[in-house]
Amino acid sequence: MSKHTPKKRQTVRNIQQKKGQEPIVVLTAYSAPMAALLDPHVDMLLVGDSLGMVLYGMDSTLGVSVDLMIAHAKAVVSASESAFVIVDMPFGSYQLSPEQAFENAARIMKETGCAAVKLEGGVEMAETVRFLTERGIPVMAHTGLKPQHVHTTGGYRYQGKTDEEKAALLEDAMAGQEAGAFAMLLECVENDVAAELTRKLTIPTIGIGAGAGCDGQVLVTEDMLGLFERTPKFVKTYGNMKEMIEQAVVDYAQDVRDGVFPEGKQTLKVVS
Repeated sequence: MSKHTPKKRQTVRNIQQKKGQEPIVVLTAYSAPMAALLDPHVDMLLVGDSLGMVLYGMDSTLGVSVDLMIAHAKAVVSASESAFVIVDMPFGSYQLSPEQAFENAARIMKETGCAAVKLEGGVEMAETVRFLTERGIPVMAHTGLKPQHVHTTGGYRYQGKTDEEKAALLEDAMAGQEAGAFAMLLECVENDVAAELTRKLTIPTIGIGAGAGCDGQVLVTEDMLGLFERTPKFVKTYGNMKEMIEQAVVDYAQDVRDGVFPEGKQTLKVVS
């Protein structure tokens, strides 16, 4: 029997070469089983700090720690083979100084084996992005709606509706690119503005709620699978996992109460 040959991982160069050539497919992953299912079908897996809300029921991403990100990222990297795995730097792990950012980013990469980190911010984070990239840490920048800034920006809302917001987005995006970011995530950016940013940037853009003009798309996998009652309006659901799980649990509970599970092949009998 031939041994399984691991697939070659996507690299920064592979991802950048897709700009203008083919759409980049990205989904979030927080666990080994999900990573294994998604890996053959995507270019990138994002271990997002959204796991705080999706898995732990937090009200925002602000309570997520570096230790929590590392634990989940380890699982995703170990269960995937070909996807480029990128890990969010959580709130408070990089804003203090470039040195703080490097210490935490280096720890994340060393302990998980991920390919890159992502951090929120544009102009104000350019120095930090440059500090990291010059020291061998690939960085995806993130502008538009920035969930870690939710308390200072007045909640979750679309960006780029005014000329002032559009100019700020362009300034942020260019600052991230010039600082060395290999890609840019655009979250909840007005469609035409996101398309314009994509044309002006030489690095790939990954959109979430930013229209079809970006170089790639990302969604929270659990949203896409229909696991929740409510999802953001930019999400297209491709399944109804909530209904499937609920029905499976109902069937299991009924079988247990009716005494029909376990039986037969679900039981072990010692043959004397």
